[in-house]
Parts: sequence; structure tokens; C-alpha cells
Amino acid sequence: MSKPSILIVEDEETIALLLRYNLEAEGYHVTTVERGDEADLVLREVVPDLVLLDWMLPGLSGIELCRRLRQRPETQRLPIILLTARGEEDERVRGLATGADDYIVKPFSVPELLARVRALLRRASPERVASLLMAGEIIINRETRRVKRGDRELQLGPTEYRILEFLMERTGRVFERAQLLDSIWGMDSDIDERTVDVHVGRLRKAINKPKERDPIRTVRGTGYAFDETFAQLTRVEIPH
Repeated sequence: MSKPSILIVEDEETIALLLRYNLEAEGYHVTTVERGDEADLVLREVVPDLVLLDWMLPGLSGIELCRRLRQRPETQRLPIILLTARGEEDERVRGLATGADDYIVKPFSVPELLARVRALLRRASPERVASLLMAGEIIINRETRRVKRGDRELQLGPTEYRILEFLMERTGRVFERAQLLDSIWGMDSDIDERTVDVHVGRLRKAINKPKERDPIRTVRGTGYAFDETFAQLTRVEIPH
């Protein structure tokens, strides 16, 4: 399963390190920034699966950033957990009224925070925790990392697997090459955008036989999408 991405916006280094360590140990892809205005710029480029947002930040307060995010269509439903030392009821109400989905008071229990992150991700993006992704003939089993189209098993490299899973999770949404670089390779990657085209070409070669319909849609001058008309996406949990 590809890692759900979490952005930590926290200016206290010890807390940011504690959060990063524990979230990465849980299997999440974590990015940290220290300033509210820096986080605002990052979120205009790449939207993660969840944000852990400190209330008091340099540059731009967490509460103001939360308000801005709720005003933008692309982040209107982004899961946000506020972190703060403010424990009074009226402050908690204010934070939730601004648009935060949850509220955790410092000092916090790490197991409780992790449980709240899991619950919020499950509620907001069930496809991020589903064991199977199915669209038309294509099936991804995230537990075994096997991919099938119809009766045949597809042989994908690790990067092609991540691209397919990423696009299928967000079927119909068009991603620029730069966005795919950030999401698949990481924001610190210095890989050229043309690398995306190479790996998408390999993915197409692996999943398509002659005369089969290509589920990967190229949007000229922009990037790629998993074609929403290919088939309705189905998400299934494998019982344990």
C-alpha cells in the first residue's frame, strides 16, 4: 500500500521530531515545515492526505491557515488536526468552528494521536486504507502488492506500481508531472520531470496488450490521470 502523506506544521523542533518518528514508524510519508506561511505555499503545490497543524506558528497562525484552507476548493475537505497548548473549552470550540476536524492538547499521548490520525484518514479517505483497489479489469492487492488485469498478473516495477496505485486512488483527477514527482519520488527529489513520462510509458507497456483500452489518460500540456470512464473504482477490505 502506498503511504498516506501527512504534513506536520510545527515550530517546536522536539515535538516535530517526535511526531515524525512515530508517524513514519506507522508507515506514513511525512513532511515537516516550521512556519505557517511556508505551509501555505507547500499546500498550494501539493495536497497531503492529512495535516497536523500547530495553533501558534511564526509567519501565519495555524488558525488562520486552517481558515484559508477551508476557503479553497482543493483543500476544503482536507483532514486537519490542530495541536495546541490551549485546552480551554472556548478555544477548542473556536478551533473546530474554524474548520479543524479534530483537536489535540499538548502534552498529548502519542498512541491517542496515532489513533485519531488513523480514524480521521479512514473516515475522510477510505480508499487509503482499503486492501483492494479495483477498476474495470485492473485489481491491486495492496497486501501482497500484486496487480492483475483480468486473469493475467502484471509485472510492475516498484515505481510503476506506485504511479498506478496513486492514480487509481484518485481516479479522474489530473496530475501535473511536478505533482507526480512530489507525490511518488518525494518533494526533495531532483529527478527531471521527463522521468515521469518514462515511467508512465513503462506502466502502459506493462498493463496494456494490443487493442486493450489504456486506462491512463494523457492530458496534453498538463500530465496524467486514471480515466474515470474506464470503470467505476471499487475499494474492498480483505477480512482478517
